[in-house]
Amino acid sequence: MTAAPATARPDRLELGEGVRWTGTDVVLVDILAGRLLSAPHDPTAPLRTVAEVPVPLGAVAPVAGHHGTWIAAAGTGICLLHPDGTLDWLARPEEHARTPMRMNDAVADPFGRFWAGSMAYDAAEGAGSLYRVGRDGTVVPVLDGITVPNGPAFTSDGGLMYLADSARGVVRRYSVDPVTAELGAPEEFLRIAEGSPDGMAVDVEGAVWIAVWGTGTVRRHLPDGTLDRTLRLPARQPAGVCLAHDVLHITTARIGLSEPGAEDGALFTARVDVPCTPTPACRLDSVRYRSTIGGRG
Repeated sequence: MTAAPATARPDRLELGEGVRWTGTDVVLVDILAGRLLSAPHDPTAPLRTVAEVPVPLGAVAPVAGHHGTWIAAAGTGICLLHPDGTLDWLARPEEHARTPMRMNDAVADPFGRFWAGSMAYDAAEGAGSLYRVGRDGTVVPVLDGITVPNGPAFTSDGGLMYLADSARGVVRRYSVDPVTAELGAPEEFLRIAEGSPDGMAVDVEGAVWIAVWGTGTVRRHLPDGTLDRTLRLPARQPAGVCLAHDVLHITTARIGLSEPGAEDGALFTARVDVPCTPTPACRLDSVRYRSTIGGRG
């Protein structure tokens, strides 16, 4: 089954990813430019810049109870991005890695914990990791040996996590302990032979929407992995997806294309018939900041 046609906004991003619906706003990032953007409700309106930081910005989640403050996977670690643009670092676990590293995709789970992946700039095999931020602000490593982590994406009850290793063309599924956040054994959800699985979202029926980089498609897979429908875009590199009510938002990228097409790098929207709950906020009960830097560029 093929989904409805998509509409492109006027902006063109170099590496648009990390798109999330907070319940009130759709936000996204242009990773290497360090820009946090919001999408006005008018699907033809240009994007609005929320913040600019002097490091790559992989993805954010709002911090509950602190309007305008975000937790961010940025640079070589995880920080709080405040309304005035300052960054409070919780940890920079990749700062002294032997291979130059940066943070990539990230999301908060329904329990308020924040999960963030890292990767090498040159996508070195197995150099990436997945980190978890607890509600006390502590950052702990969860998985290693990943090449290019994308997602994670959680079911609405937080019981399952989907994580793509894009360079290897695989999406794995893990059970998540609701109390300890410990992961169960990995289960291969699906492999993609053509293109790479990138950003993901899980809808209210438990199906997984996957942006498939290099193919110009977004695909909806049922919980058993069966392909349910495909949305085709006039852009070759879909990178991130989120659902806001019954509207699917899709980021794309121009990076690496020698001759980008007119709509490569656009943010697209398309109507679908299955909604999704908002991306959860990060909940921090107590945090000790380790350092602060100015963050306006």
